[in-house]
Amino acid sequence: MLIACSKAGSTNVNPINPGITNNFTDSINYLALGDSYTIGTSVDAADSYPNQTFQLLKGAKFNMNSVKIIAKNGWTADDLKNGLASADKKNVYQVVTLLIGVNNQYQGRPIKDFETAFVSLLQSAITLTGNKSKRVFVISIPDWGITPFASGRDRKEIATEIDNYNLICEKNAKIYGANYINITDAYRLDGNKPDYLSYDGLHPSKLEYTKWAIKLTQQITNVFASGG
Repeated sequence: MLIACSKAGSTNVNPINPGITNNFTDSINYLALGDSYTIGTSVDAADSYPNQTFQLLKGAKFNMNSVKIIAKNGWTADDLKNGLASADKKNVYQVVTLLIGVNNQYQGRPIKDFETAFVSLLQSAITLTGNKSKRVFVISIPDWGITPFASGRDRKEIATEIDNYNLICEKNAKIYGANYINITDAYRLDGNKPDYLSYDGLHPSKLEYTKWAIKLTQQITNVFASGG
């Protein structure tokens, strides 16, 4: 699925998006910010969406140098903010992704507090790209209410709250000129199926993370192709 024939005269055809040739030759350092979804809880580290994205971009002939993940199980937006501030990191990254908020919702924290912390994180992410906001990719929060873990809970209420959190993420991504990638709608269709679930009945399997990685890789490719 990820193999494409090269166009005549081109060695940098993108296997994710064959209509785009990769002409971005700078070395790429990728920073992934988040929580359990970003570190890939309950799957092998190589199967997390940041590591799969790194490999897909490498396969698309991007000059991939490093991937750094700053994320932990249970982190809220404030936890991530503190973790980012204290982490050993590079001054500039060519790609930064941000997926955060599910634990704010799960813990019933005030949504206005989430927005304050999220905006701070988004601003930090943009700074870490050298103020190239198009190189920041905000990923929507998955709806854990569809999973077996949510059995006995009000799934409709969870969905509504997740949607409200994602509206904040999407709104601010647009305000600050970053990209917003909606994985939530598709996740609601398959995230509760055995093949797309990890053994813990809550987190995605490698197969679901692959879907996110492909979508993210397509967006990153598009940004670089347009000179972003």
